[in-house]
Amino acid sequence: MSAILHRNLAASLPVAVRGEGAYLFDAKGKKYLDASGGAAVSCLGHSSPRVIEAVHEQIGRMPFAHTSFFTNEPSEELAEMLIVRAPEGFGRGRVSFVGSGSEAMEVALKFARQIQVERGEAERSTFIARRMSYHGNTVGALSVGGHMQRRALYAEMLMPVTHISPCFAYRFKHDDETPEAYGRRVADELEEAILKIGPKKVAAFVAEPVVGATIGCVAAAPGYFKRIREICDRHGVIFIADEVMCGMGRTGSFFAMEQEGVAPDIITTAKGLGAGYQPIAAMLASEKLIETLKAGSGALANGHTYMSHAVACAASVAVIKTMEEDRLIEAVQDKGAELRAALETRFGQHPHVGDIRGRGLFQALEFVEDRTTKRPFSRKWRIAENLKSKLQDRGLIAYPSSGTADGDEGDHLLLAPPYIVTSDDIAIMVDTIDRTVASVLPA
Repeated sequence: MSAILHRNLAASLPVAVRGEGAYLFDAKGKKYLDASGGAAVSCLGHSSPRVIEAVHEQIGRMPFAHTSFFTNEPSEELAEMLIVRAPEGFGRGRVSFVGSGSEAMEVALKFARQIQVERGEAERSTFIARRMSYHGNTVGALSVGGHMQRRALYAEMLMPVTHISPCFAYRFKHDDETPEAYGRRVADELEEAILKIGPKKVAAFVAEPVVGATIGCVAAAPGYFKRIREICDRHGVIFIADEVMCGMGRTGSFFAMEQEGVAPDIITTAKGLGAGYQPIAAMLASEKLIETLKAGSGALANGHTYMSHAVACAASVAVIKTMEEDRLIEAVQDKGAELRAALETRFGQHPHVGDIRGRGLFQALEFVEDRTTKRPFSRKWRIAENLKSKLQDRGLIAYPSSGTADGDEGDHLLLAPPYIVTSDDIAIMVDTIDRTVASVLPA
């Protein structure tokens, strides 16, 4: 009997004992192709020698020094690496390192609130986010998130947040709308919400550039984020881009927002930042926000014990160097196109695959009962859960989720393999998914 409070007390999980490239092995010797990087985490695979060496070297030299007394070399190097690669407007910005994406979002929310106070606008305490989004499992992060299943149990204890529509063209674009017109319409909901709440009361708007776990690799319509940026600027609202899942090269650019042609004020990132070798996340604040802080209190009103952890930061420095020295972001573009083509070929005309979407090595299939009406399968079929279980039985780790269509019904399968994925791996992924879907979906 396990003493761990597992996610499901009734589940009997295999014991992972070894990782090699894109594969994991359990204690019985079974081999699993990690087609989702866990949860879009293991972007380098499971045995990068450079990252392992960096962790060994740093932990042997100096594992920890509290940030109220010291800084450390790996964190300073990592912060500089992120800032110089960040979008325009971050050149003299700063970075805060914490242990998880949820923590990074908590830091971002608190920092946005602090900046509004430092500006002399203490009334700005309201946050706006989007339905059908996910920003983490801590109370603040869960509050801004729009993942209904994960929010339900804690609804009474969450902070009040205004949620507007997602930019999800497959489900919500009108037939007579162009993609651009649809993007403008749903972006304008932000301005409507700001005006309804009161323009001087809104602190920040939060959005994932490419929505991950909740609805599966959904990129925004053309022009959507440019309009969001205009609205935030007009009303003094801070724009927080949550790149915890979609950033760090996952969608084919270092930061996902690069592909939108605008820069946010705050970026959160995690998962691929440490690639699974160490738990680490970051909040990047633009130079404009940092200048406000310098002109005011000059102090961050938030702290965590393991901020800027030296070993975690050393691992992340090695992750970024490996990505760039091995040209892995270019590999994401190439292999992402190959994966997308393979999915289109195999499932493009499948009677129960309504949409194939994503960017780079961040791709998803949405399953429907009826392609014409886009009607999802009834929740009673537990499509996502059965897919996950049967795929793992067949040696494939993937990321199915439910609630895709309306927060309750609707199922998708998210794929986020390591950037070192091969053509053979892609063929195995697609073949295994094809066989498994046939055995899981109702006739």
